[in-house]
Amino acid sequence: MKALILLSSLGTLALLAEIFGFKKRIFLISLLGLITIFFVNLLDWNLAPNIFFGMMQYDHYAVAFSSVILITAILWFIMSESFFKEETNRTDRLSLVLFALAGAVIMVSYTNMAMLFLGIEILSISMYILTGTLKDDLNSNEAAFKYLIMGAFSTGFLLFGIALIYGATGSFDINEIKEFITARESTVPSIFYVGVLLMLIGLSFKVSAAPFHFWAPDVYQGAPTVITAFMATIVKTAAFAAFLRLFSISFSDITATWVNIVWVMTALTLLVGNITAVAQTSTKRLLAFSSVAHTGYMLLALLADNSYSSSAILFYVTAYSFGSIVTFCILNIIINTYGNDNINSFNGLGKSNPLLAFVMTLALLSLAGIPPTAGFFAKYYVFTAVFKSGFIYLVLIAIFASLVGVYYYFKIIIAMYFKDSTNETIQATMNQKILLVVVAFAIIALGIFPDFIIRLL
Repeated sequence: MKALILLSSLGTLALLAEIFGFKKRIFLISLLGLITIFFVNLLDWNLAPNIFFGMMQYDHYAVAFSSVILITAILWFIMSESFFKEETNRTDRLSLVLFALAGAVIMVSYTNMAMLFLGIEILSISMYILTGTLKDDLNSNEAAFKYLIMGAFSTGFLLFGIALIYGATGSFDINEIKEFITARESTVPSIFYVGVLLMLIGLSFKVSAAPFHFWAPDVYQGAPTVITAFMATIVKTAAFAAFLRLFSISFSDITATWVNIVWVMTALTLLVGNITAVAQTSTKRLLAFSSVAHTGYMLLALLADNSYSSSAILFYVTAYSFGSIVTFCILNIIINTYGNDNINSFNGLGKSNPLLAFVMTLALLSLAGIPPTAGFFAKYYVFTAVFKSGFIYLVLIAIFASLVGVYYYFKIIIAMYFKDSTNETIQATMNQKILLVVVAFAIIALGIFPDFIIRLL
């Protein structure tokens, strides 16, 4: 709970930085503040569960997912330093990012659907603005407009669903809704089931699950690269934590209502994401469809709805976030050097900058699920969770989709090591090099000692 208060205070401080004349130091203050908040958040582990006015519950689940969000945010800040160099909008961008993080923390710890909506909107509105921060770039403007329209559309489904569930149960509290279903069983009003389906659609938009994923490739490509990294990691982590908390608590007794729909959605997301990524020549679009595919793997854990689900998703979002931070950091360096994100821009990177090429290869292998990286065990735990729930055919589809994923990730690896090098030298800053080495070590460490994360929940 302290993490939310401190993040909100830090965001307000960023807004005041320009007024009180310390905006040149606000980036460093924000980074040090995030590191402090991360450790304060860890201290809440022994105090959990901590209930806040019946609206939020800071239990082990919330502390664990908040920790992943905060450590990812710290890494993101280090890779995004250049995004905040322009003094005219530094404080605006910093405050939006910090408020987005506050919304993410709400999403992982809510117990009331009003707080779920509030967390989603705080996060989403900040992201709409950050997507369009490149004012002179038509692609950025278009991406922000599409994100806003599709986000507002999905919010309508979510709100309508919440309203119908409240009308049927008389409560916004997810635990009281579960008790209502348990007590009524066969006499639950039909509008309740309609509400569940509408909420499912609304949340599916937020996590970019097929067939509600069409906004993701255009938004990922048009947004500033560092904001795309934020969406692919922190936003997805928060959205899935919220998704799982709602369906594993409130709707776990009525799985027959939604399990078949999620089954089809998961299979479609896995196939569409992976197969469409194969045809991409833009690295950002390739990673966008890759993100859609990874949504499918996370949906597998949601579908399993057993004691393994929480741990499987926690490990998966951790491994996926580390891999994505590395790929987007290196992609941002490539774009700043060449001015485009074509896969051919990686040609010869293995010779011109061996460190970048090695770390990029490691991250791509993790995203593909190749041992001994963290991504391998992430998929292993998800597949185990869904297999124990009896969805054998879906596991087979997921394995096939993973094999397709290996192909398009290796397109970039082949370009780095087997294509002719360009003339330009690609250089990374010292901060970026340290970040890449640290995250590369974390990817290997989680691949060798995966129980460190799994046993948390």
